[in-house]
Amino acid sequence: MVILDGCRYDTALEQLGFLNHLIEHKQGRLFQVRAEMPSNSRPLYEVLMTGVPTYQNKIYSNLSCQRSEHVSLFDLVTQAGGKTSAAAYFWFSELYNQAPYNIKTDRMQNDPSRLIQQGIFYSDDTYPDSHLFADAHYLLNSYQPDFMVVHSMNIDDTGHKYTATSKEYQGAVNRADLLLAESLPDWIAKGYQVIVTADHGMDGFGLHGGSLEGHRKVPFYLFSKKSQLISSEELSQLEIAPLCSFLLGIAPAETMKDIQHLWEE
Repeated sequence: MVILDGCRYDTALEQLGFLNHLIEHKQGRLFQVRAEMPSNSRPLYEVLMTGVPTYQNKIYSNLSCQRSEHVSLFDLVTQAGGKTSAAAYFWFSELYNQAPYNIKTDRMQNDPSRLIQQGIFYSDDTYPDSHLFADAHYLLNSYQPDFMVVHSMNIDDTGHKYTATSKEYQGAVNRADLLLAESLPDWIAKGYQVIVTADHGMDGFGLHGGSLEGHRKVPFYLFSKKSQLISSEELSQLEIAPLCSFLLGIAPAETMKDIQHLWEE
């Protein structure tokens, strides 16, 4: 799962040219997702990984520095005997491995007993997406994970500095597409199913967290032979974790939503 932090749905349509090329040629599917509220990063990482809404998962804000209390995709994969990895912002380490994050000991992790067994975590919002995707390639080629999160921060960081209506924000999304064009075909060729989505969007003030359409409408690209089984063109963000369970061929957690309505009859 690739998470383009802060990427709006409309900007994805305008600037993710390679991904949209694949959709145009029916190599994948594009869905519109309505993000949960508050439309902030740490609460929505937890939503994406567990399918549990914020009022229940207790990750109320970006200041909620604690381990997740709910069954996540990392739990499900490791319980099924699979391997997990993440190239991601340090909040993923805090949610699923240990909190608080210590850059001296937690930046590089390789511990099969943890939920994220192999991880490369960064704590600087300006950490280049080019380096992030290189980290992901290393993890994928070295450990062959069954489930991996690749989480980039440059779009969000640029949006906060320049707003979603800026040339800089558009350029950050465009550059992410370039990196995906260099990565996605390799991953698919290795047999991986790939999701590209976002936690939340961004508004014209350089903010998110609220209920604006620019905050909540995000893309969900799915490159999988199973994508044609989904009848809906729109998804709730709470449906992503159980959908990932389906794609991985493992049973969802009891706390995840029933998604039977998504399948074509």
